[in-house]
Amino acid sequence: MHETARSDDDFNEDLLPDLPAGRTWVPVGSGESGDKVYCRSDGVAYAKLSQGLGAARLDGERRRTEWLAATGLGSLTVLDWRMSDSGACLVTRTVPGVSASELSASALSAAWPSIARQIKALHDLPVADCPFERGLSTMVDRAADVVGRGAVNPDFLDPDQRAIPAAVLLARLQADMPRRLAQEAGDLVVCHGDACLPNVMVDPDTYRCTGLIDLGRLGTADRYVDLALLLANARESWTSPGDAPAARARLFDIHAIAQPDQERLDFYLRLDPLTWG
Repeated sequence: MHETARSDDDFNEDLLPDLPAGRTWVPVGSGESGDKVYCRSDGVAYAKLSQGLGAARLDGERRRTEWLAATGLGSLTVLDWRMSDSGACLVTRTVPGVSASELSASALSAAWPSIARQIKALHDLPVADCPFERGLSTMVDRAADVVGRGAVNPDFLDPDQRAIPAAVLLARLQADMPRRLAQEAGDLVVCHGDACLPNVMVDPDTYRCTGLIDLGRLGTADRYVDLALLLANARESWTSPGDAPAARARLFDIHAIAQPDQERLDFYLRLDPLTWG
């Protein structure tokens, strides 16, 4: 969900494509991956600029975006791609709607079934057709690198874990690996990898999910990766005491999971903060 942002001075804006007369690229801040993000002034496209090692990661996002677009699932479309020694620029067509994170609690409740079905449609894609892998071993290796560099941001951790050394948190996850790997092998799907509300677009009038964005972590993984992040990210949006249990029940009902595994959800929720940095 997060990564340290770079200085604006690092980005080569010459990589942004020329636009028709009267159109400009408007900076809209930095993405959670550290990219600098721009919107076309007419709203039809977004551009991401990345620098250094991030350029290779952005290329991976481009390839994942192109692959998912070809499935007809209704997501991003790549309009332009540029890469040079100074960085990379990915331009995608705007997915209509608003981020689910901008919805009120009542609007999110109305959109929740469509969001759940969109995630399930992604999970239902044939695993054999997906050329991208982001399974548990890959993500634990990434976590080990982040922890080893001392790059874990404590703000991303649950409050009850912030006083615990990151190496201890990682060791606890590694001790649980054999069981989680066995579960993953029996429930491997195409995952978004960062299925948080800001990455889900919704039509604010019909409450229909219009697509998924920020696909840099898309790949085959345990379906609980997406379920854990979606539930955790949404919990702060609910206002009534019954909202969270109702949303949880609806999500698992749509995904045909009769007995949700809370320990499995907790495992992936503990792993994710260690993989950003």
